[in-house]
Amino acid sequence: MLYQTYQFQDDLLAPLRDLAQFMNSGLQSFSPLPANHPLRRFAAAWELISRYKLSHERPDFAIDSVRVGNRDVPVIEDVALDLPFGKLLKFSKDVDTRQPRVLVIAPLSGHFATLLRGTVATLLQDHEVYITDWTNARDVPIEAGSFGVEDYVEYIIRFLEEIGPGAHILAVCQPCVQALVAVAVMSEDKHPATPHSMTLMAGPIDPRESPTEVNEFAVSKSLGWFQSSVISTVPARYPGGGRTVYPGFLQLFAFMAMNIDRHSTAHRKLYDHLAAGDTEGAEKIKTFYDEYFAVLDMTEEFYIETIDRIFHKAELATGDFTYRGRKVDPGAIRHTALLTVEGGRDDICSLGQTSAAHDLCNTLRPHLKRHHLQANVGHYGVFNGKRWEREIYPVVRNMILATD
Repeated sequence: MLYQTYQFQDDLLAPLRDLAQFMNSGLQSFSPLPANHPLRRFAAAWELISRYKLSHERPDFAIDSVRVGNRDVPVIEDVALDLPFGKLLKFSKDVDTRQPRVLVIAPLSGHFATLLRGTVATLLQDHEVYITDWTNARDVPIEAGSFGVEDYVEYIIRFLEEIGPGAHILAVCQPCVQALVAVAVMSEDKHPATPHSMTLMAGPIDPRESPTEVNEFAVSKSLGWFQSSVISTVPARYPGGGRTVYPGFLQLFAFMAMNIDRHSTAHRKLYDHLAAGDTEGAEKIKTFYDEYFAVLDMTEEFYIETIDRIFHKAELATGDFTYRGRKVDPGAIRHTALLTVEGGRDDICSLGQTSAAHDLCNTLRPHLKRHHLQANVGHYGVFNGKRWEREIYPVVRNMILATD
């Protein structure tokens, strides 16, 4: 009933949002008005009400061009491979020289891959970029089957095969585990598409290291509790009707609860910007929350297996992770260079959790291993924002260039 209750409340509020949008549009017709004029304040309040909703569809990446050298180069977004639970997207541009190919492995944790828009845009300056574009589970018919942690690994391998030999991978947050597993399996098989380098950013390779509030919550509850408390059935109105999922709106509410003061402050600032007629300031906040409030559902099996295998049992760190019945050995990785990145103020994946990959990849020669600790950034700042662009990205770029 969880999903049905959410859907009922959303349907109930829809007329109010429509009214708010209508009232805001009407009040905007009185523009221009001086800053903080009563009508402008009313319009700001109505706009906030109209924005009180979640989106369950992927926003556009909207990367139309990128600066390469001294010119702006158009970017074309294509689907390179279309699978039931995710697509391989390719961002192409017309440049004179060959650039390294990088697969960005996006997390499947309640948000769409567009959360990494800034990551992709920065990488595009010097690379040919692909990204895993995961599908909202509520839009995948039951006939498509299940999708668990090992299926995620299989998709990574399949995507790398599509890209071809000589690629590089960059995994962000939760899929660092699956990325390392995929490279270990491919290395052991001497797969021709095994990537040349692997960048793992703020991911729970060993969540037992300096556990955060997120880690502690995951291990404090039994699998039975998660199944009975947060798993719900997709309503029949959607293509995936009847599929059991962990709803994206629950993940969003959980993340917001961790930083409720920050989000409240941001919306107060949004109101102030709108009331003052500061369009630019308001647009920055609206753009962020348009993305942040776009959520996707995860299949029950993927969510429960993630809790069980990655957080409860820490199977990769303990050497107990199996893939399709075979034990995974990170020591088989001998030629794929490893870069790990952590944020000094990360409250989701704390220090030591990602760098644990270096101990697991125990046969890699020292010159193929590097760790970067970025001081004074939180989780999001590891892969987005000014610190990512100016301080972290050059390290990533140099690792890729050195191994391409």
